[in-house]
Amino acid sequence: MKTLIFTGTPRKNGDTMALVKELISHLQGEYKIVNAYDCNIKPCIDCRYCWENSGCAVKDEMQEVYDYIEKCDNVIIASPLYFSELTGPLLSVTSRFQTYYCAKFIRKVKPIEKEKKGGVILVGGGDGSIDKAYSTAKILLKDVNCTEIAPVVYSHNTDKVPSKNDIEALAAVRELANFFNEK
Repeated sequence: MKTLIFTGTPRKNGDTMALVKELISHLQGEYKIVNAYDCNIKPCIDCRYCWENSGCAVKDEMQEVYDYIEKCDNVIIASPLYFSELTGPLLSVTSRFQTYYCAKFIRKVKPIEKEKKGGVILVGGGDGSIDKAYSTAKILLKDVNCTEIAPVVYSHNTDKVPSKNDIEALAAVRELANFFNEK
């Protein structure tokens, strides 16, 4: 089993990564993490190459990610909430999913044959809403052919209780791992 994890956190030891690490500790198979703050992936430049061609005209680390998307079984989007949305760098990286959207709706071809399971991990302090971020994440997961999406894992009020101490979120992450581990 192969799992691709997109993280949108600048903090390697922060709340989002605490939940990702917990997930990984219960996940079977191999995994690849694409950290939006560390990777060399540029945003979509709307050159419209993908309107007529498969793939993307921008050649960077995303080429390797596209290959992994083709092969993987699971895709996870994990992000802190910034203004009730996924982080800007994560949105920048995932804007490159435009090639899949264009394949499906403009070129009328199925861009990814293999069906996948999807999951979303969100972390936030304060009283923000997850609705917008979760909706965006589900759209992105559907673009990479996630046909089953697990219930969202959310650690709320991390300004008061770190996610590594959030009993409900930790339990939800273990359930997410079980969801992915089931064949």
